[in-house]
Amino acid sequence: MAIDTHLRTDLRLQLRQAALRPVYGSQELVRRIPQGRVTDFDTIQGQDNLAQAVVVRLLTPRGELAALGHPGYGSRLHELVGQRNVATNLDLIRLYILESLAQEPRLEKVETLAVTSAPGSRDRINVSLVVKPVAAPATPISFVLEVAP
Repeated sequence: MAIDTHLRTDLRLQLRQAALRPVYGSQELVRRIPQGRVTDFDTIQGQDNLAQAVVVRLLTPRGELAALGHPGYGSRLHELVGQRNVATNLDLIRLYILESLAQEPRLEKVETLAVTSAPGSRDRINVSLVVKPVAAPATPISFVLEVAP
């Protein structure tokens, strides 16, 4: 896949802990050199970077980065943690996702967004999302998130 430079490059993040609240850290890349091994930060580019950015944006509570000059970054999904898994809240989740992704300048549009209760679980929801990057070929990015409200 060709690198989409307009989708930028960032540090590749790795999920380190999923219990309660997801915790991500930078993924390391070990390279062999004649003098031995060196550890460096791994990077992510193009559509993979955009997919990672969407997940991080949705999982970051809005206002969390205000001290760093980004008060509107993130989503309001955290406001629904602990709420009942009912149709009204599923609609709110959908609204909060669309509201958050509207701020992502690398997205042209959200093509598909489905928010459903996870089968057999009262405390989880499934989010299926297909987005089209700006200036992208016809191939959209799709992924599924599992969220515990």
